Amino acid sequence: MPRYILVVDQGTTGTRAVLYDNEGRIINYSYREHRQIYPRPGWVEHDPLEIWRNTVYVMKDAVKLSEIDPSDIVSVGITNQRETTIVWDKATGKPIYNAIVWQDTRTINYCKSLIEKGLSKFVHEKTGLTISTYFSASKIKWILDNIPGARDRAEHGEILFGTIDTWIIWNMTRGTRDHLTPDRGGAHVIDYSNASRTMLFDIVNHRWSIELLEKMRIPYEILPVVVPSSSRKPYGYMNKDILGEEIPIHGDLGDQQAALVGQTCFRRGEMKSTYGTGTFMLLNTGDKPVHSSKGLLTTIGYVFEGYDPVYALEGSVAISGAAIQWLRDNLRIIRDPSETEKLAGKTGEIGSGGVYFVPAFSGLYAPYWDMTARGLIIGLTRYTRIEHIVHAVLEAIAYQVRDVYEAMIKDAGIVINMLKVDGGATKNNYLMQLQANILGIPVLRPRNIETTSLGAAFAAGLGAGLWRNIDELRKLWVLDKEFKPIWSKEKREKLYSGWRSAVKRAMKWLDEVGELPGSGAYWE
Repeated sequence: MPRYILVVDQGTTGTRAVLYDNEGRIINYSYREHRQIYPRPGWVEHDPLEIWRNTVYVMKDAVKLSEIDPSDIVSVGITNQRETTIVWDKATGKPIYNAIVWQDTRTINYCKSLIEKGLSKFVHEKTGLTISTYFSASKIKWILDNIPGARDRAEHGEILFGTIDTWIIWNMTRGTRDHLTPDRGGAHVIDYSNASRTMLFDIVNHRWSIELLEKMRIPYEILPVVVPSSSRKPYGYMNKDILGEEIPIHGDLGDQQAALVGQTCFRRGEMKSTYGTGTFMLLNTGDKPVHSSKGLLTTIGYVFEGYDPVYALEGSVAISGAAIQWLRDNLRIIRDPSETEKLAGKTGEIGSGGVYFVPAFSGLYAPYWDMTARGLIIGLTRYTRIEHIVHAVLEAIAYQVRDVYEAMIKDAGIVINMLKVDGGATKNNYLMQLQANILGIPVLRPRNIETTSLGAAFAAGLGAGLWRNIDELRKLWVLDKEFKPIWSKEKREKLYSGWRSAVKRAMKWLDEVGELPGSGAYWE
């Protein structure tokens, strides 16, 4: 009898539903984008109701395309854009404001005020995070402070907060067997991985931090119940009005942690890197949190029922795939990202010909955290051609990954002997070989590079008993190609030293010269 897992992968630009079989293979999927709302400069919002409508549509469509009976779906898993924040009416299910997206920076002054009050160390020790507009806490406070009546309603338990996973699960489970309350509200839950991205969760004691809630004036009553990322007891059941069956929901993970699970990085010292517009690297640090002194974030990787919580160090690179888009859209050197592989390959042993490209378009992220840095191309000579610049762009992606890799080694004191990779840019074989050469360790690309949805499927299937343990999950990870380093250590370190010198020249640029005419932020 066939058995399937249905995954909802809710991302920043759209929502995907993916149907997996019990071998971890994709049967079919459906995708739909949602609007990006920009009310003011620096503000980024989504319509939560549009996201929920799209979620229902893609689930129905994926099942229809797969031509399966919904009764053969044993579990649902959720993975999501993590820090995006929604507050809604408990009785009606209507949001009291749009979802404030993780990219939104409207709370920058409030975050600065927390830093000025000396709370940085306290927040870092409690949550593993730095004070930033990135996380959910300041977004919640903004809604409570700026929507009429919101704070009073929050204190009386009339409204609820959730990240996107919370919102989807609450709506999925409204009116089902476990949730027949008068308001027909659903299961109000969040998993540990998403809770650890709110800047309100004590990652050591595994509870909401009362101290942080009091300091930020956020009522405890609006918070969801924190649940395992993979739970034997369902969080709830999908309302049968959606697919005709009440299907249990057993899995929930933030997107980057889901990729860690999808890559089966279950051992301490295993690391994955997801290459998208930016690059996100997570290192499994085992059952104890490692607090970074090198500009990395400490987060909960996942919590599977029956296993100890697993922690991770996370490093983010702002510009990776976006640099290739820049070659296409701004410089018009290429028409399609796939052309970079052929162009860079033309350089042979010369490589970039001494050219370095630092893509600090809006500053540098981990481990530098310099918002005054700006992009540069350096090392140009009369010999330089387009293919050298393209090569330098691909190298920049790989060098930034090495920067985070070096910080992780120093923070965690762990020997990392391989890197598992996923995401769209990993299709570029030349880039992946460069990555292996620059790191000096093998780079492993799986057959399924959509590991975010696969991780949610693993969590949901494990909770439902489709798979008995993580050893069975490891067997489902299938290698597509291994890239082994071929550079000598001398060459690798010499070129990396040049990269570090180029980065130094890009740093503090705005501190030195300020905004210049034509820079985009300059006003005469």
